[in-house]
Amino acid sequence: MSAVTLTDIKAAQDRLAEMIAAFEQQPAAKRLLLLPETEIPLAPGERYAGAILAADGSVSHHLVLLPDRGADLTWDAAVEFAKAAGGELPTRREQSLLFANLKDQFEAAWYWSGEQHESNGSYAWYQNFRLGYQDNTPKSYEGRAVAVRRLPA
Repeated sequence: MSAVTLTDIKAAQDRLAEMIAAFEQQPAAKRLLLLPETEIPLAPGERYAGAILAADGSVSHHLVLLPDRGADLTWDAAVEFAKAAGGELPTRREQSLLFANLKDQFEAAWYWSGEQHESNGSYAWYQNFRLGYQDNTPKSYEGRAVAVRRLPA
């Protein structure tokens, strides 16, 4: 085996620099997301809110806002209201989507989510549809409610 010279090292370094420059000029690799055609039947008064994504970026499920509205309901009453309307209270993520896509379907008030507070079972989360923030409050307070249904992707 022959000895490596400084000239050999510099030549290899020049080739490596050229390869790096060529690599950096390549267009970024494109990620292809396939969305199969989906039919989502909507009953009168229902509104399509959008898709909820899974952690990997694929569609987890589609969200549909049901037409019924409830007011002056404790959290337990709101849960029952949503069931009677044929759905469930939305999760906090789903409420964010509702705020983003269907804000005009809501009074400028707060609406119960279906999520209880993680460390205090007497509290539940809500979405403020006037200002856009989420917070939690005692379940005994009276707020508004909507129901949603979820369709698998």
